Amino acid sequence: MGNHVHLLARPIEPAATVTNWIKGVSAREANRLLNRTGTHFWNREFFDRWVRNDVEHVRIAYYIINNPVRAGFVTRPDDWLWSSAAR
Repeated sequence: MGNHVHLLARPIEPAATVTNWIKGVSAREANRLLNRTGTHFWNREFFDRWVRNDVEHVRIAYYIINNPVRAGFVTRPDDWLWSSAAR
């Protein structure tokens, strides 16, 4: 969990454009907080998947929400502070 991010979105731009923007903004802020310069924060690759129907959307959302539980960080999805399930 500490080395990746899950995002389920309906982008209006190509996935690569959205991913590059998210990685750029978050890397700048993370490196600022860590007082680092000249160091890559994210790996270059990303894995994207097109959601084909409502059943697949629900399955992927369930997988993402339960990822911190499977990783052993929390016992319930809504205990993970950074999850939409916590809202």
